[in-house]
Amino acid sequence: MRTRFLLTCLAAALTMMIAVPAQAGGTATPADRARAIATALSKDGLYIDPAYRTALPQKLRDDVKAKAKALGYPTYTIILPLTPSDEFEGKESNVLTLVEDALRKPGLYVVVNGGSRFPWYETRELPQVSEEKLRASRSRALDDTGYDAGPTEVVARMYELLAAPGIPKTSTRPQSKPPARYSEEGGHGGIVALSIVGGLIVLIGLGLVIGRIRRGPAAEREKAFRIPPHVAATVASERRRRLERETTAELTTLGSQLAALPSTDGPGLRHQQAALDDHAAAGKVLDASTDLVDLVGAMVLLDKGRREYDAAVAAASGRPARVGQELCAFNPLHGRASGKPTQIAADGSTMPVPLKLPLCTECRQALRRGQAPASLPGNDGPYWYDDSLWARTFYGTTGDDLAESVSRGELSK
Repeated sequence: MRTRFLLTCLAAALTMMIAVPAQAGGTATPADRARAIATALSKDGLYIDPAYRTALPQKLRDDVKAKAKALGYPTYTIILPLTPSDEFEGKESNVLTLVEDALRKPGLYVVVNGGSRFPWYETRELPQVSEEKLRASRSRALDDTGYDAGPTEVVARMYELLAAPGIPKTSTRPQSKPPARYSEEGGHGGIVALSIVGGLIVLIGLGLVIGRIRRGPAAEREKAFRIPPHVAATVASERRRRLERETTAELTTLGSQLAALPSTDGPGLRHQQAALDDHAAAGKVLDASTDLVDLVGAMVLLDKGRREYDAAVAAASGRPARVGQELCAFNPLHGRASGKPTQIAADGSTMPVPLKLPLCTECRQALRRGQAPASLPGNDGPYWYDDSLWARTFYGTTGDDLAESVSRGELSK
């Protein structure tokens, strides 16, 4: 409490010190920025900074709003990037103090640095919920969602727990571990804990080790480094544009080569027809693609068409056709599968036969370690969580004819 009081006073003092010069120069002050956020919150209880709007799917935003509404009391959620050079000096506590003062409405105020997953909160005239339940719900939400979860997922889980009766207990769910961090406590007198305002704890033992940061209203795990969502979104957008250019170029190239391929019969004819079907389906998917998952589908169809074309050329020359490996089922962008198809276990599966998928070396090794493979992302998790043609067939690697499925109109189902 003393630390929080000092931070609040510091934020107020800084605001008073810089308000006049900043306004004179036409630059927004911390108070101005807080008022802008408060105005937005008065219309919509979820404020997302423009830098993150394209990186957070509408489905995740709606989930936060629905769970906040179920609480039965006013909730104001703020997700924005924080850096030491911004109006709030990169501190969630400053955001809460200034926005709460600007809005002046009772309720639960929650702020998350968009590049993190740790919710900070304050309450204003809210006797309906205790500090004990808030603290327990926040801690349990962090445990339940794991280190790969985004800010909206953690906040949504926190609201879900707040709406449930009683005080949440410690999660028994196996935790996904962050990069190894070590701490030693209670050694032989040689370990000294030094606390600094800002929340950094340095432990000295057998070498330098990094402990956990404890900031805000509850103990926090140390933040693992991650690229801010708006930067990641820019990189992803450029990656998609590059893939679209390459796929379009391959569509043109393969189309020209197929047009110049002389007619044949027997196995060569079958390969030629399959290549034509794959090429036509790829063009249809490319025209209708709205996201990376569809664009990768067009790329996969062109890859299948290319392999069928090569087989047709080999057959026309009297050579045996080489059967190349398919692309990785979990993420075709990983490249070719390695070795034989891998049998995948499915909890509660009703499949009559085991599911075997072609996987790249990286995904195969991840499964051996008992870890989830780095799958191509979909709307809310791995792409195969979605209800799409690509998810139902693992991009055609389960034996389904992708080109035929596209021609039947299953792409839009």
